[in-house]
Amino acid sequence: MTESNRIEYKERLTDSLEKEVVAFLNTHEGGVIYIGIQSEGSVMGVTGADDVHLKIKDRLRNNILPSCMGLFEVVLEVRDKKVCIRITVAAGPEKPYYLKKLGMSEKGCYLRVGSACEPMPVSMIEKLFSQRTRNSIGNMLSPRADLRFEQLKIYYQESGYQLNEHFFNTLELLTPEGKLNYAAYLLADENGVSIKVAKYSGTTRVDLVENNEYGYCSLIRAVQRVLEKLEVENKTFAKISYPKRLEQRLIDATALREAVINAIVHNDYSNGLPPKFEFFSDRMEITSMGGLPFGVTKDDFFSGLSSPRNKEIMRVFRDIELVEHLGSGIPRILDRYSQDIFTLSDNYLRVTFLYHEDFDVSGKSSGKSSGKSSKLILSILREKPESTIPELAEKIAISTRAVEKQIKTLRESGKLVRKGGRKEGYWEVIE
Repeated sequence: MTESNRIEYKERLTDSLEKEVVAFLNTHEGGVIYIGIQSEGSVMGVTGADDVHLKIKDRLRNNILPSCMGLFEVVLEVRDKKVCIRITVAAGPEKPYYLKKLGMSEKGCYLRVGSACEPMPVSMIEKLFSQRTRNSIGNMLSPRADLRFEQLKIYYQESGYQLNEHFFNTLELLTPEGKLNYAAYLLADENGVSIKVAKYSGTTRVDLVENNEYGYCSLIRAVQRVLEKLEVENKTFAKISYPKRLEQRLIDATALREAVINAIVHNDYSNGLPPKFEFFSDRMEITSMGGLPFGVTKDDFFSGLSSPRNKEIMRVFRDIELVEHLGSGIPRILDRYSQDIFTLSDNYLRVTFLYHEDFDVSGKSSGKSSGKSSKLILSILREKPESTIPELAEKIAISTRAVEKQIKTLRESGKLVRKGGRKEGYWEVIE
């Protein structure tokens, strides 16, 4: 792998690190910087990698504006038995980013051009600044000033962190004017935001049979409760198969979790609407408000480009390990499903999970599954004509009554004949 518009190699940590990061933040793709690898790709490794790791995080936190916290991650990586450092940088939503000491100028703003960093022209700086998102939850004022954060502190403690009295600044829970922002409101012990999980008996929204609300508490707690509910609803069903009995979830568990976290982290909360989760008889839909972030195309989205809409929430979710790596969510979903499950519009993003086929979700046999059952019964009886009805029911994972109905139909159609008595007899399949 060579250097490119998205990959930068550095033999060691240098003073130009912030410039490289700023350049990636200002693109619409982001990028990756490796420390400990020469420009031609030779692995040298990093001496004192743990200390260098901490220095990098501290420099990026303090030397770049607007804040890029939540937009990068620094991890140690072993290559050719040597420890290197990988810095993954997401595309920033508040362009232009610049070096704090040099300000928003040609000397402070950089852009990635090919495999090089180039100063950003003044005209581009002015254009990007005029387009900068003003309604981010970091800039929005919290509806309440009397917020408590005991739940947030507990979640951080469980993840091995201790929040001190400066955590409002550390986690960027204050507006530029120093007041609690909307990110703080979402993470507080009490708020007015509730996430709905609805269940319908049919394929439309006409017959609502269950409506649960998870919220009015820290967004972290709400997410965990939603995940717990979906774990219950995402049942495991036996698939009609012979000779093995196969079991599978209605929806792939990994893809479902990633879709839930993505919807909550990237939801546009500026309009006051949280994401929603809906179960139908044939599918599940996850809808998050807001289309793709500014500057992100469909190709960018499906390639796994990370451009967090709510970097403050992303940062907290990564700290407590609800999110594993930047940009990992969509690729994990697409590893199990096609792009067709996504509906992208200007106002919302929806993921539709059709339930896996050949599973009896309702407990009633459909015409399609009945046909498969009949074929399986005939297949089993060809190999083992003495099979009993309970044995058939066990092997193809349907009820004994359903087996009896299938056998009756097969006998009436002349495909199956009983030879001998009930105890001593056997079945003969008529080809």
